[in-house]
Amino acid sequence: MNDMTSASRKATPENARALPGHSTVGTNDLDAAATYYDKFLAVFGIGRVLVQPGRAVYYGHRALEFGVLKPFNGETAIAGNGTMIAFEARSRAQVDLAHATALEAGGSDEGAPGPRGPDGGDPYCAYFRDPEGNKFLIYRKGPDEA
Repeated sequence: MNDMTSASRKATPENARALPGHSTVGTNDLDAAATYYDKFLAVFGIGRVLVQPGRAVYYGHRALEFGVLKPFNGETAIAGNGTMIAFEARSRAQVDLAHATALEAGGSDEGAPGPRGPDGGDPYCAYFRDPEGNKFLIYRKGPDEA
């Protein structure tokens, strides 16, 4: 029996894995939410990969990466206090564009694009909330991708 606690485990190539597999947010108006995310996620080249009419819309490059759905329990969807979903951008310009697109599509500003590092450098981040109050971060750490 291994008495190593999960807090003391180290990631190795044998047990390392990427997280998360995908993320979702709840909505009370699926059609409006899908229209919002169609615009916002297009900045990242992400489109719909699965639609469950009246239930959920899932987005990704080729596989499911993000979804907006009506809560399974039938209750009202609410934004989580302390919950935030982050999207990594390919460049600082993409951070700027994604933030502007999110606001133009009906989201609200939670932090304009800019450097957030202790020395005024990396990471470069922007924050917003979607029309239902879910909080998002768009960031770029390191040099822009070519």
